[in-house]
Amino acid sequence: MHEHSSWRARGTQMVTEASLGRHACRGVVLGALALVAAACSSPAAQVQAVHHHQVAKHKPPVVATTFSGPDGVEASWVVAENRRPGTMAWKITPGTPSGIAGFAPTTYAAIGDRVKLYVSTTATRFHIDAYRMGYYQGLGARLVWQSHEIPGHEQPTCSLTTGINMVACDNWTPTLTIAVTSAFVQGDYLLKLVGSGGQESYVPLTIWDPTSSATYLVKNDVFTWQAWNPYGGYDFYAGEGPCPSDVYPLCSRARIVSYDRPYAYGQGAGDFLGSEYPFVRFIEQHGLDVAYVTDVTVEEHPGVLLHHKTLLSLGHDECWSLTERQAAVAAEKTGVNMVFFGASAILRHVRLQSSPLGPDREVVDYRDATEDPLNGEGNPLQVTGNIWASPPADWSEVGFVGENYVGFVEPGNRPVPFVVADASAWIFEGTGLSDGSSVPGVIATDLDEFDPYDYPTDVEILGHSPVPLRIAMSDQGDSQGFLYSDMTYWSDPTSHAGIFDSGTTNWVPSLAPCSVAARSCPAPLVGEITGNLLALFGKGPAGRFQPSKANWSQIYKPAS
Repeated sequence: MHEHSSWRARGTQMVTEASLGRHACRGVVLGALALVAAACSSPAAQVQAVHHHQVAKHKPPVVATTFSGPDGVEASWVVAENRRPGTMAWKITPGTPSGIAGFAPTTYAAIGDRVKLYVSTTATRFHIDAYRMGYYQGLGARLVWQSHEIPGHEQPTCSLTTGINMVACDNWTPTLTIAVTSAFVQGDYLLKLVGSGGQESYVPLTIWDPTSSATYLVKNDVFTWQAWNPYGGYDFYAGEGPCPSDVYPLCSRARIVSYDRPYAYGQGAGDFLGSEYPFVRFIEQHGLDVAYVTDVTVEEHPGVLLHHKTLLSLGHDECWSLTERQAAVAAEKTGVNMVFFGASAILRHVRLQSSPLGPDREVVDYRDATEDPLNGEGNPLQVTGNIWASPPADWSEVGFVGENYVGFVEPGNRPVPFVVADASAWIFEGTGLSDGSSVPGVIATDLDEFDPYDYPTDVEILGHSPVPLRIAMSDQGDSQGFLYSDMTYWSDPTSHAGIFDSGTTNWVPSLAPCSVAARSCPAPLVGEITGNLLALFGKGPAGRFQPSKANWSQIYKPAS
């Protein structure tokens, strides 16, 4: 959760904004998707479908089967899906002109839904390619749908609400509406906006299946994506204007951020490509039985967690709402396993509220309870202090996650090695690693460390990786000048659910294939370890098969 702007992967820049003229817009349906273009001064009009030869004809649905594989529970539909033709055309080449940006008024959709898109561009015309992200012979995505050319225009300047410093583009006019049909197989999608002048950017969208009972549930961490989104100049960590250098958090930060705006980093995809996609690629490569949701899905449908064996929290998942957190706790109590692939999970405290475009479109985090209008006015668990452990919520994440956020590796430093603490543990089976073995290039960005003064029952430390304080930002550390990134596992003695924390926000990025020129690549070993984790957690409550064995006192001095 560090707050250095240089750490962010900057992508799409804010497009030039001007008053919206009157443009007649049109759209075309290709394949099985209905496209409705909205005229700028009149209601959207239905456009007649144009079928793409035989592409639009769909075979009857095939009943999915699941079976055990070396890396977990596999599903026939995921295996078959990733055998379909892939493409690398989804990628945006560094240096590609920006000048196009957009957003959808929802983070997720299901078959039968209609999703509007709001696009602003300097291009005279543009089109949209919808890519389902996965493995696909190593190419990374499959083209599911493509629009015809659409007239482009620049939308008006987004509004800034002073005081709370919220930037919102809810004054934009809808550009088109997409009807989500069965062509859109559940998964993570990037809608690629391609302008006639070479402009390119993404709009992320998760397609979920409300009826799924897949073994693994991937949660896209859109609360944190938006928390770090500086589009228009403001996010929860930075803002425009002078502030005292010794005051934390920064006074010019946003107190509320809106989903009604594009992402100004990740080429419009937020944190998906950097912190989440490498795992999506991995789980689909191995054909695992997976379903997809976002934070907002869980907020609006908290019971969804109960239909799966394991919840997968990906890269940088520090922002959680009360409803989402209560849903995870309730699921864990029934035996649902929890995987936190990133450090600083459940650190920040947010809540949702409506915007002019719909419910749950604004994320609230004052990061100071005294500024929050709800302070003293109702449920203290809804009041947004700096972190969940701050009053009046006073609800630390440590008893659930298993360890404590302690700081981060300063940007610009090379990742440090992951160090094995207990090679006899199930998670290292078949890796050839021994106690003290190191895997290069794994530990970076945020760090979680075990706290001998605060921990759940029977915590097992699997990895214990030293991080020199000279390259880290933290107010903690030992007398030898080190922080530690700890990989931990504990099992609930009642529900037998397993809870895993990698100890670093760089675990998922370490799954990404390395270049041929890389001298040392962590991906093969990180993949083997991840496969062992998913294999165990796919069986059901992990503690029934591998109850955690408390070993922390062999590494840390017990509290007196």
